[in-house]
Amino acid sequence: MSEIKVVIEGSGKHCHLTRETLDVLFGKGFELEVKKMLTQPGQFATPHKVTVVGPKRSADISIIGPCRSADQIELSLTDATALGFQGIPIRESGDVAGSPGCKLIGPAGEIEIKEGVIAAKRHVHVTPEDAEKFGLSDKQIVQVKVGGERGLIFDEVVARVHPEYATYMHVDYDELNSAAISGPNPTGIILV
Repeated sequence: MSEIKVVIEGSGKHCHLTRETLDVLFGKGFELEVKKMLTQPGQFATPHKVTVVGPKRSADISIIGPCRSADQIELSLTDATALGFQGIPIRESGDVAGSPGCKLIGPAGEIEIKEGVIAAKRHVHVTPEDAEKFGLSDKQIVQVKVGGERGLIFDEVVARVHPEYATYMHVDYDELNSAAISGPNPTGIILV
């Protein structure tokens, strides 16, 4: 069994929107502004938020750019429960078919999306070069071991290999907190 170190990043509740949804919520031709570039090439945090209306309550969540081909609302299971969503599916990004929908409200309008509310499946983005070096393949399921006072092994982690990725692991804040992961560039060991 080989061991490969990877930086672990936490992901808070956020959404990815289509061009069409962005036009409804913010006005035709609205362009997302870059607040901060993220570690995945081409992805950026924006200063813009939308209100997600759940069955029990609503919350303002950040938009991640650029626009995508499908609307996607990513929540931790704790966030989903607080909003009143029960049993949202844990899925890879982009796999929203059959997931719950919700109302989104922006400064210029509102829209009901039929599907798109998910909890993101824990995953490791991997460059093709690192995948070859580490012996990983796209969609391979691995484990990631985290040390410390609340050390644990994250199971069922999807390795996602693509030339447009940088090698980082992503988990939501529920998962980050369960392992008491904090500080700059916390790392885990990929167990292959």
